[in-house]
Amino acid sequence: MSARQAARHRRDGAPGAATPADDAWRRTPASGLSSARADELRLRFGPNAIDTGGRRGTWRTSLDVLREPMLLLLLGAGAVYLALGELPDALTLLAFVAAIAALTIVQSQRTAGVLAALRALSAPRADVMRGGERRLVSATELVPGDLVWIAEGARVPADGWLVDAHELSVDESLLTGESAPVDKAAERPDAPTPDEAACRVHFGSMVVRGQGRMIVTDTGPRTALGRIGKSLTDIAETPSPLQRDARTLANRIALVALALCAALVIAYRWRSGEWLPGVLAGITLAMGIFPEEIPVVMTVFMALGARRIADEGMLARRMSAIEALGQTSVLCVDKTGTLTQNRMTVRALFANGRRWTLDDDRADIDASFHELLEYLVLASEIEPVDPMERAFRRAGSRCLAGTGHLHDDWSLVQEYALTPELPAMSHVWRAPRLDHCPVACKGAPEAIFSLCHLDDAAARALLDEAERMAARGLRVLGVARAAHARGEWPARQHDFDFRFVGLVGLIDPVRAEVAEAIATCRAAGIRVVMITGDYPSTARAVAGEVGIGAAAVVTGDEIAAMSDAALDAALARADVFARVRPEQKLRLVAALERGGRIVAMTGDGVNDAPALKAAHVGIAMGRHGAEVAREVAALVLLRDDFTPIVSAIRQGRRIHANLMQALGYTVAVHLPMIAAVMVPALAGWPAMLAPLHIVSLQLVIDPACSLVFENEPARADAMRVPPRPPHARLWASPLIARGAAAGALAAAGVVGLYALLLARGGDPAFARTAAFVALVSANVALIFVVRALAGGARASGPFAGNRYLWIVPACAASALLALLSIPPLASLFGLVPLLAR
Repeated sequence: MSARQAARHRRDGAPGAATPADDAWRRTPASGLSSARADELRLRFGPNAIDTGGRRGTWRTSLDVLREPMLLLLLGAGAVYLALGELPDALTLLAFVAAIAALTIVQSQRTAGVLAALRALSAPRADVMRGGERRLVSATELVPGDLVWIAEGARVPADGWLVDAHELSVDESLLTGESAPVDKAAERPDAPTPDEAACRVHFGSMVVRGQGRMIVTDTGPRTALGRIGKSLTDIAETPSPLQRDARTLANRIALVALALCAALVIAYRWRSGEWLPGVLAGITLAMGIFPEEIPVVMTVFMALGARRIADEGMLARRMSAIEALGQTSVLCVDKTGTLTQNRMTVRALFANGRRWTLDDDRADIDASFHELLEYLVLASEIEPVDPMERAFRRAGSRCLAGTGHLHDDWSLVQEYALTPELPAMSHVWRAPRLDHCPVACKGAPEAIFSLCHLDDAAARALLDEAERMAARGLRVLGVARAAHARGEWPARQHDFDFRFVGLVGLIDPVRAEVAEAIATCRAAGIRVVMITGDYPSTARAVAGEVGIGAAAVVTGDEIAAMSDAALDAALARADVFARVRPEQKLRLVAALERGGRIVAMTGDGVNDAPALKAAHVGIAMGRHGAEVAREVAALVLLRDDFTPIVSAIRQGRRIHANLMQALGYTVAVHLPMIAAVMVPALAGWPAMLAPLHIVSLQLVIDPACSLVFENEPARADAMRVPPRPPHARLWASPLIARGAAAGALAAAGVVGLYALLLARGGDPAFARTAAFVALVSANVALIFVVRALAGGARASGPFAGNRYLWIVPACAASALLALLSIPPLASLFGLVPLLAR
């Protein structure tokens, strides 16, 4: 039914086949709701969202924190102190438990807040009419009564009633469980009763073909999806390989810690005949060994890394993609909108054997080209969103004004959408003063030649002309026309008697920054491959302009004829693939991955989804990409151009490098603590460290990991080194080995100092104090040592770009000074003033 009929239907108050949440939808004007009316309805009905319960409350987070091994060990040590009658020590440990739990809860809520913000960024959008203006808004802003466009590749953003539908088919399996697409149709005004199943569409359904317009009837929890309690997940938090490696490492260290603690308790009991002091020593050792920072660091780095990448213009829908970014060795990109500006302008025309170049400064064109532009406009979208469709409309309005070739009084009666098999689309029009229906068609030149049934010689001559236009970097389309008697429409476009009209060439300027970005990728050891549906000549021209090797261009037809071995050979010699069909992208990605490469790929269409899902890093176009492409992609470009991809790769490398520094530091600082507990216990010396000392050291270690190293800037040469090997294991990292060596030296120094002071007959309290000061100093110094081992000190000055490099050490020094200067605190920790000796 037409928009005018739908408006009359609503004014008359005709009952709908389904009962909507409110009758506001019936009073929607053709210009859509006003912003004020939409705000009023949103206050009444709430946001168009189903509560996923994804963000946990503080109480649940607190319970999870109290299950952490470190806090359980602290509680165990407090129980031992109570059994020994040491009430002040037990209460102090409980205070530390509360402090650490509070810090952990704050950190968890901070991480959850970052992920919630990312979910908001990833919320689906809706193409809606508001106040007479068609605009893209967040789907959460929809209200009953909104007039919304839906098209292939998008999820239906709310429950609604169709007022227009053109070859519309939706997948409702999320609701019904049935995988077969369901055909939809707008309500017919002459139907005695509307077919509710055909006329209604539901929130969460995927449009698999065609397009339409709907009036929203229900939103949020009132939708069919909301009523059955299902939800759509925006951001998946599946562990990455690095996170799995980190958990494995932490678990292995925990097993070693348990074994060593048990051995220490038994040895202490055998040497002294007492259990409780041995258990306390075992708990202290476990606290010194257990790397509780590792899972926290992994979570914090990934969440904050996702936020940093979002600041660069890229949304991470899967945390594992952040890690894979740093390993990317091949980047497959589309041409249009990624390498180019996606600001298309009709530049060249070819008709009746003649050529014409459109000038931005002149609107008049030769009359022999009027028919070409006329049927180009008729074959275009009436209310265009795509930049190419807008370019056609713009050219027609500018060049055909006053010529009688613009037909505002014609009405569109039938559409034929383009398909992968036939990349051409046709519009059938009803003209008031004609006894037939004009048909306008545009599409790939080869498809147009086929529809016009041109002989080989004519098709070859026109193909040569198209090649000449493409060699100038133009995107080339063909245009055809037909006339059809009024009545039933053919099932296929091939059934029309088309006549060839001409060729149209569009220019899409290359983005100024792309050439430099591709040079950066090449310096970083990343190969950039262009995969496009355009002509080989167009692809070659653009590739040469941006710096992609264009000596060899492989076409989709050639790929179709290749075996896997031949395709592998083609990938070894070519970086440009043209006239590639969407399903062939999956084969290209699989071939690249088969060669051991880490592949990132951009895509925007419904048919790109399998390749995006198969790539290690699928990157969907955010502004013009289909919803299904954004759903399967690991990353979504918040603005459709190439530079955020390169910036995100740099961030991915920075995040991984900083993670390795944090893990190297974690290994390094635990070795002195382990030695400080085990050596005195086995040697029969007075205990150097108690649980209080270990937990106070954690107040230095945790901020160093989650603040100092997370905020480290990227190395100056981050994009001048090749990507790390795809199967490198965490425990094989040279930085962790170097950190362990540095930690062993620090352990030897601390234990050696303690032994020396005891050997000279010193007071054990004085020796403990001196060793504790040395241990805190070693922990702070190891921050700079690990940073230097990683190359951070060479990339920038000692404190450049990271204020936490002086804030954390300054806080540690202040806390240590307070422990030594305030007698009650010093007594509680078993410390004495050093300067007094």
